[in-house]
Amino acid sequence: MRSAPTWSVGWSVSRLVAGLLIAAAVIAQATRTIGGAIDRSADVATTAVNFFSFFTVLSNLFSVVVLLIVGLLGVLRRGEPDVEPFALDVARACVMTYMIVTGVVYNLLLRGVALPQGTTVPWSNEVLHVVGPLFLLADVLFGSNPPRLPWRSVLGILIFPIVWVVYTLARGPMVTNPVTGAAWWYPYPFLDPHVVNGYAGVVPYVIGIAVALGAFALGVVYVGRRRTVGPAPEAEPVSPAGQVL
Repeated sequence: MRSAPTWSVGWSVSRLVAGLLIAAAVIAQATRTIGGAIDRSADVATTAVNFFSFFTVLSNLFSVVVLLIVGLLGVLRRGEPDVEPFALDVARACVMTYMIVTGVVYNLLLRGVALPQGTTVPWSNEVLHVVGPLFLLADVLFGSNPPRLPWRSVLGILIFPIVWVVYTLARGPMVTNPVTGAAWWYPYPFLDPHVVNGYAGVVPYVIGIAVALGAFALGVVYVGRRRTVGPAPEAEPVSPAGQVL
């Protein structure tokens, strides 16, 4: 068993509440950003795609889906622990990692920096960059029914960030910034070669964040394995005679 039912219903409810709060924050910021583009007669389609190209927004959206699914399952089971499908456990580890890294990167590198996404909704900004990441960190450390994954899952966790970086750097030079009119658009200044002295300046940031993602992914998997009991997922089943089945 991976958690005690006496408190896991409450934790499942907290997941549902957190998921709904994060969803409300994304909707509020999207409404402000896209609505601002409409008011300025700017390129609404590009503004919308840009908004959903932020790693922060994507991570928060993924966390909404996962938190609502896991929270609902926990409530329906009335707190009885169960082994989640492997894909759902991987998805949980992914959003845990992405949200924690989002919080760390924002508060270390981006707090106070005006991002070119339109007027920021203050409470939404705090939910997306502080409250959400802190809840997912708490879910790693204290949440009911923690995911138990093989170490190789770390590689799977890193796939989306790699794809996102490639997408961002490839798309950036092809997009006209709908706010400034510049012939390029990047979601974060540390990925913009015009800000950090070319791609040579981008590379250290990409490597640093990749290392952070890998480290936090290892941490998430490690904590999940330590907080659960039973054989490791990658262990071979063994017969009573000691032969591997």
